[in-house]
Amino acid sequence: MALSRVCWARAALWGSAVTPGPFVTRRLQLARSALAWGAPRSSKLHLSPKANKKNLISYVVTKSKAMNEKYHRFLSRHFPNFYALYTIFTKGLKMLWSDAKEAKRIKLNMRKHNIKYHQLSYREMEHLRQFRRDITKFLFLGILSIPPFTNYLVFLLMYLFPRQLLVKHFWTPKQQVDFLDAYDAIRKQSHSEILSYLERAIPLLSDTGIQWHLKDLCAKIQNGTHPAVHDILALRECFCNHPLGMNQLQAMQIKALSRAMLLTPYLPPPLLKYRLKTHTTVIHQLDSALAKLGIGQLTAQEVKSACYLRGLNSTHIAEDRCRTWLGEWLHISCSLKAIPGAATWKGHAIHLKEAQRG
Repeated sequence: MALSRVCWARAALWGSAVTPGPFVTRRLQLARSALAWGAPRSSKLHLSPKANKKNLISYVVTKSKAMNEKYHRFLSRHFPNFYALYTIFTKGLKMLWSDAKEAKRIKLNMRKHNIKYHQLSYREMEHLRQFRRDITKFLFLGILSIPPFTNYLVFLLMYLFPRQLLVKHFWTPKQQVDFLDAYDAIRKQSHSEILSYLERAIPLLSDTGIQWHLKDLCAKIQNGTHPAVHDILALRECFCNHPLGMNQLQAMQIKALSRAMLLTPYLPPPLLKYRLKTHTTVIHQLDSALAKLGIGQLTAQEVKSACYLRGLNSTHIAEDRCRTWLGEWLHISCSLKAIPGAATWKGHAIHLKEAQRG
């Protein structure tokens, strides 16, 4: 009896043609059913949480968008003034974040390829220059927000003094025009002071020919005549040595030049002189990159921004006139590559090109 059972079991396991008994057949069917259903069941349990997670995320995103749209409609209907400020603020944050990512990309590329600032393209140089100025304002606001409960005061100051504390991303279109005009008015206040310093320096010049050129140019500016490029280039040598060289300038002259370039004058004279040199050097590097690119490659907004940085209030001037002025500026700038006192000369050139507009 035992021998027959062993034979039947071996036949069942090895696929013998002998028909197994009912007990062995039943156990084999149960084993095959377990093997057949085991894999799909484990696969189903493994994939279900992922599918549920995707559905949940999609549901949350859809509901959040719907709630956001309802919130925007509510603000626009009941609080239109606040909604306008809210829209500008959110758009400003997005633009600032986009600028930060672009600045990070440029810095990583500079580090990867060992590129210096003056070796970048014009748009990359200008982007980094502007982003540095913008982020400085935000760092100042961040420092003010460090003490407890001062963040509410910071929000109030941002609302009351948007020109001084906020960057242009958070200005309304009207504020952009008004604030640029306000900055240009501050710049023009220093023109008469700089012109008086130039007139006082005329007797101190050793070359009589340069004395005559500088005196004639000051007279043209006072009469409202726009100076020609050759009139300005004829004076470049007098800004390299005494009395108009950078190292010979007095503290009041440096402060006046700083105001003309929209740099704060409320710093110690050595620091003011360093900032003046750095700023004029950056402008000179931008000019070199722009000359390689070509003015014709710039958009209308880029042309106006370039002119405003260099001393021309381009907010109320036609685009073609701005391009002509910028071309004259580049002609002057590209002629200063071998001039030792190019930084000082660049600062005075900004005044000489635009002083008559004051």
